[in-house]
Amino acid sequence: MEDQEILRKFHDPASRNVAFNQLVRKYQSKVYWHVRKMVVDHEDADDLVQDTFVKVWNHLENFRQDASLYTWIYRIATNECLSFLQSKRRKFFLPLNDVGAELAQKLEADEELAGDEVELKLQKAILRLPDKQRLVFNLRYYDEMPYEQMADVTGTSVGALKASYHHAAKKVEQYVNEHFS
Repeated sequence: MEDQEILRKFHDPASRNVAFNQLVRKYQSKVYWHVRKMVVDHEDADDLVQDTFVKVWNHLENFRQDASLYTWIYRIATNECLSFLQSKRRKFFLPLNDVGAELAQKLEADEELAGDEVELKLQKAILRLPDKQRLVFNLRYYDEMPYEQMADVTGTSVGALKASYHHAAKKVEQYVNEHFS
């Protein structure tokens, strides 16, 4: 079902719940994997996806359609991830590298995410990136999201996103070369 149809149904009180269920079915998997790549842990990802869709439910009536619905939902999910990671860092007084190492340990322990050896090495390298660079790298590399859409999701200029992706890719390449050659 098209987003415009979902929105039309959502604005009708008689079909609001049906419309929201259709929206969740349409985007839940994409949002889950977007969040999961950022926080690694399945339970944390599930909680953040739920929080994301609660916010979508609470604010969908006021959605102005300045961006696509998909982009708007991704932006909410992204903000939830970044807030979660920042909160985790503050709560446990962890520097960036310790959070990356903790996430890497969870990655190795998770059968579903571990995948093959090459993918595991790539994931470990990505987890060493600062949160925002990791976000940009994931959106571009895995989701193949155009920079213009990434700008809508992140609220960052296209030029800054291109630079961030370039720096992230170089760091990933350097980490892989240093640790897995």
